[in-house]
Amino acid sequence: MDKTTLYLSDELRRALKDAARRSGRAQADLVREALQLYLGNQTRPWPKSIGAGADGTLDARESEDWLRARWSKKLGDEQAGT
Repeated sequence: MDKTTLYLSDELRRALKDAARRSGRAQADLVREALQLYLGNQTRPWPKSIGAGADGTLDARESEDWLRARWSKKLGDEQAGT
């Protein structure tokens, strides 16, 4: 576990201290639990690269056929010297 420093407003620091005292738990435990709950509820955005090449002309079901056709044509052109 790594140590992290947080800067809290006076009001938030007092609230954390009071919550720790009332619950009998360490402030660090409360902060970890709060972060786990908060971050666990966040949705992860899709990478920006997903869909970047989408142009509506080719979908994943056709991609292998498209590649075979293009590569075999290119290989044929290279073997013919064009």
